[in-house]
Amino acid sequence: MSEPAQLPFEQSGPMQPPPLVRQLQVQGPIHAIRTAVGDPAWLVTEYAQVRALLDDDRLGRAHPEPERASRTGESALFGGPLGGFDTEQAEHRRMRSLLQPHFSPKRMRALRGRVETLTTQLLDELAAAGPPADLHAALAVPLPIAVICELLGVPFADREQFRAWTQDAADITDRTRSEQGLTELFGYGQKLVARKRADGDADADVISRLAATDGVSDDEAAAMGMFLLFAGHETTVTAIGTGAMWLLATPGQWQALVDDPSRIDAAAEEILRAPRMGGGGIPRYARTDLDIAGVHVRAGDLVLLDTGAANHDVSVFANPDRFDLHRPAVPHLSFGHGARYCVGAPLARIELQVVFAQLAARFPTLKLGCAVEELTFDTRTLTGGLTALPVTW
Repeated sequence: MSEPAQLPFEQSGPMQPPPLVRQLQVQGPIHAIRTAVGDPAWLVTEYAQVRALLDDDRLGRAHPEPERASRTGESALFGGPLGGFDTEQAEHRRMRSLLQPHFSPKRMRALRGRVETLTTQLLDELAAAGPPADLHAALAVPLPIAVICELLGVPFADREQFRAWTQDAADITDRTRSEQGLTELFGYGQKLVARKRADGDADADVISRLAATDGVSDDEAAAMGMFLLFAGHETTVTAIGTGAMWLLATPGQWQALVDDPSRIDAAAEEILRAPRMGGGGIPRYARTDLDIAGVHVRAGDLVLLDTGAANHDVSVFANPDRFDLHRPAVPHLSFGHGARYCVGAPLARIELQVVFAQLAARFPTLKLGCAVEELTFDTRTLTGGLTALPVTW
């Protein structure tokens, strides 16, 4: 499967790269570490440094010698370098210019009503089935899938198949499984583009519009569509599940949202800021020699920008390890910053706002159905979300 030179979105919300296995050296905000596969890397953890480096063009996703580059894990999609070293910046700008119109504030505002309807339908089913329930299976998984399917023009009926492929592609422990998942997903995207061309409605959905864009080949439309399918549901599935967990497990927070629905925007931002499960960072490769906080980084070195640690920087966020809906507003870095800021951020925020506003209004007595210590997480995949979230009311 051909890959774009630079994905036009960052890992959003609680998406996590593979955990780091050993810290070798600490030098203020930058640490020498070994990744999960034993490769050397630099880990940057302080808010100011991470924010600045996210928008520093001396760092990129490509490497001049990909076969020699450090890797974060076995994922074919995010484990190592992406794209051509000499062309990645121009190709990244081109991809963003192609995708941003489809995620404009106007288009996202128009989509909010549909997100509300889909959420209401799922909560109707949850209420009808009665407690106990698995909120992961009943809400966190199906809602983002339904939303991204409508936006992209992907048949919802295919959800079990393409979700299996996306989870295969995101496997951080098995390169063969990851590569096979990508291959299957791309093949599916090619067939989807061919069907949309045959249908002849160039404005039906995002994939149809991409396929109808001058200069975009069918393969490129398929690749962009499938990367959006992956990023557009896997990360939000994780955010909804972990967000519900934080709200219900932190004393007073669920009741605070129930009592004051105007806190919904604050709740969504705290859900995006709070996760810090496993550790890691957004991967970048130094395009040239540079100094970071007084440490000399050589061209080609892997630099991990740990947005999770930055979002817990005590100099920026008071009592950072507490989930707190009353936290003063400070921009978190979960969607990245600058030129690579996540194009899907408005959609993710809409989904979180709608889901938790409706959930709090309709299920004010919601509570966890097990001890927090009994919850388990998927440690094989890049997104690393909950495997289940038992609740009752």
